[in-house]
Amino acid sequence: MKKKIVFLFLVFSALFTIKAQNLNGAWQATLINNDGVEVQYVAIITHGFFSEAFFEKENGKFLGTKGGQFSSNDDTLTYTLEFASFDPQMVGSTNSFPYTYKDGKLHVGEKIWSRLDDGTPGDLQGAWLISGRKQDGEITKRDTSGPRKTMKILSGTRFQWIAYNTETKAFMGTGGGTYTTVDGKYTENIGFFSRDDSRVGASLGFNYELKDGDWHHSGLSSKGQPIYEVWSIRKE
Repeated sequence: MKKKIVFLFLVFSALFTIKAQNLNGAWQATLINNDGVEVQYVAIITHGFFSEAFFEKENGKFLGTKGGQFSSNDDTLTYTLEFASFDPQMVGSTNSFPYTYKDGKLHVGEKIWSRLDDGTPGDLQGAWLISGRKQDGEITKRDTSGPRKTMKILSGTRFQWIAYNTETKAFMGTGGGTYTTVDGKYTENIGFFSRDDSRVGASLGFNYELKDGDWHHSGLSSKGQPIYEVWSIRKE
């Protein structure tokens, strides 16, 4: 009997682990708002962190975003918010919601989320914090442990960057969309941009290289200025 109980425990543990891992990737849901406008929601979940952005589906007009730390068990999603563009007072709050996962879809409240990807095929899946910039040929390191953060979170095909401050609860900006990584070239296709909706539809190409676990990112910014950034994978 004892062996049987241990066996069943291992089976249930394995099923739980598979289910939790299956949430990693990008998800989308669509709702109609009170004005009859289709609103697109895109969430990225990766290794304990998440972001969710929502914007008008037709034109990419930015409406809001939230995100932070994330966990799940067999029937509950739990997250602690580090940024919330629409209500700064929510920053620091922990929220739990029941969910069901069936036929490849997440059912959370009124939203039904369809999977966009499972974390592949892009090379850069993960939550990254900017940790350095190259100026005058030298890389200047940046402390990633402070409250002011610039995070870029990527699934296999989707990206979102967010600038925010967990101490002041300030939200400074965000943008996101789809991306590809091919032969050392990283290309972003902008689907929403909080600072300038006219940038929606633009594509930006960069060089990228992984060195000692860090992401080295270089090219021209959206304003045409040369940049060289170093991003480090986020662990906490």
